[in-house]
Amino acid sequence: MFFLLFGIRTRDHLVDTRVMTCEICGWTAPSARFARTTKFTLFFVPLFPVAPKKFLLRCGHCMGLRTVQDLPAYV
Repeated sequence: MFFLLFGIRTRDHLVDTRVMTCEICGWTAPSARFARTTKFTLFFVPLFPVAPKKFLLRCGHCMGLRTVQDLPAYV
């Protein structure tokens, strides 16, 4: 008997943190920017992406999560 284990895996990778005013709660707090990737896996080994990379911003105060475009570098 042969089992084929496959699926998808979504991972978040911390890109950077910066102090910003949250659009959800209105507080000025450190916000973390994450890059979210979703990949096809075969036998628990990620092989290739199945969705485009998304950038997410998480507020350090309210833990609100929102999708953003790629933010510019620090000025």
